[in-house]
Amino acid sequence: MDFVEWEVMGGESCDDCSTCIRSEFTFAKAYPDTVDQIFAKHWSTWFTQDHVNQLKAYGINTARVPVSFSVVSRSFRAVILIISGQLGYWIVEALVDRNNEYYPRGGIKFLSNGVKMLRDAGIQVILDHHALPGVQTPNQMFAGNCTTNVQFYTPYNYGRALTWTAVMTAIAHLHPNFASVFAIEAVNEPIMDAGQTPNYGEFQKNFVKTVRAIELLLGIPVPGHQLDLPAAQISLDLTSAVSKTTGLFNAEVAQALSAALPILLSMEAELGLSDILDIGKAKGRGGRWTALTTSFMDINWQYDNPANPADAAIGPQGYDNHLYYNYGPTPNSNAYMASICSMCFSSHRTHPFGTYKHIADLTQDDVALGNSPLWFGEWAITTNFDATDAFLKDWGDAQKLAYSKGAGWIWWNFRVEQSELAGDLGRQWYATDVYTMNLRAYQFNSLRPQRLREISYANQYIHFSWNVKHQLVSSTVDLRVNCVLCIVSFGQHIQDIICKVYGYQ
Repeated sequence: MDFVEWEVMGGESCDDCSTCIRSEFTFAKAYPDTVDQIFAKHWSTWFTQDHVNQLKAYGINTARVPVSFSVVSRSFRAVILIISGQLGYWIVEALVDRNNEYYPRGGIKFLSNGVKMLRDAGIQVILDHHALPGVQTPNQMFAGNCTTNVQFYTPYNYGRALTWTAVMTAIAHLHPNFASVFAIEAVNEPIMDAGQTPNYGEFQKNFVKTVRAIELLLGIPVPGHQLDLPAAQISLDLTSAVSKTTGLFNAEVAQALSAALPILLSMEAELGLSDILDIGKAKGRGGRWTALTTSFMDINWQYDNPANPADAAIGPQGYDNHLYYNYGPTPNSNAYMASICSMCFSSHRTHPFGTYKHIADLTQDDVALGNSPLWFGEWAITTNFDATDAFLKDWGDAQKLAYSKGAGWIWWNFRVEQSELAGDLGRQWYATDVYTMNLRAYQFNSLRPQRLREISYANQYIHFSWNVKHQLVSSTVDLRVNCVLCIVSFGQHIQDIICKVYGYQ
């Protein structure tokens, strides 16, 4: 959201986001009679066909929609898009307790229009449940309500989240506008201390079961499960599922399915679909008739004996991790490039705070625990020092290669405000300002068109990298291994040159 537009709408700015109108919750509470109209005006202009055309021209192939809205590279080439505010639970309006919770209405039709434009452009979509009922993370605007009163990790709000999951899974399959949606992410950035997220592992399992239960009822094959239904099932019958004994339909899942049915029927007009539960008509309209990928933050997102999301998997599943360097490393360009060149990161999301972990090790650790494929679902070229434009371009290139060790990357985000009030924000957060996502300009396998500059670029930082690595790890570190890791980051074709420069061959 633009600073200027937010203030024009009636929002406020403050250092502590819990003390002023700086979230959807506080805005809707302050303006109950006009909030829906104000947000509708914003949503109708914030993401348009022109923006989709721009993304297509950049070679973007995936969008992560934090129902708020994001975009993904290599396997994924993406940026984050905000289409209809946060992809919060309130997009399914029946889930909101209007006596105590305050959010704008009408977002689902803007989400539907947005994913239709992406579908028509051939861009795949991840629906990310970005803001959970009860709030999943304290003092974060992305949770929809900036508060320390975190209540998501309770049976009541787990239940509401499962109902949201059932509704959005059904819509993703039944509505043709959602045909390019290939994944649903259960929870964006839960609290990192697993000791503060009781029963989150059970929620993960029930999330997957809810997705697969809807798919099973739609006639979509689910590995290891089947349902005794008529061969010519013509209607999505969620109520009958309550009595089924298959392992998918435990009490929590059955309750979510029962709650989802009347909600789906109530959304027909807003979604522009008649007979929304008629499977035959839905297949005639298009839609998606293969299994969705379920997605979670990876096991290494949390500490203190976290549940392993891989234990929840039934069918295709992916894993997400988020990295922002501006919360971690020594504030200078050499430290940043040394860190990423040695395949090492220090992020505000690592734990304990400030420790280093190799990106290669993170990926390998995840694979060993079944958390594969892994993608880096949020990153940026933000720094905690005054960086030059030239450095930001190098910094973006280096991160793209490092994060491509997994399934790909997703840039946060596509649009930010360009104004005097926003100051320097656009240089490091806006994908098309200083650092373009245009892969025609920055070739993925050979980031620089001039080989001499590539060699100089790698040479400049790899030397610093192995020195820092030598100090951080131990005197017994095998520098030849570190050289190989760095070379992988900058292109195999310069391996011999770089290794010879430093005597590794």
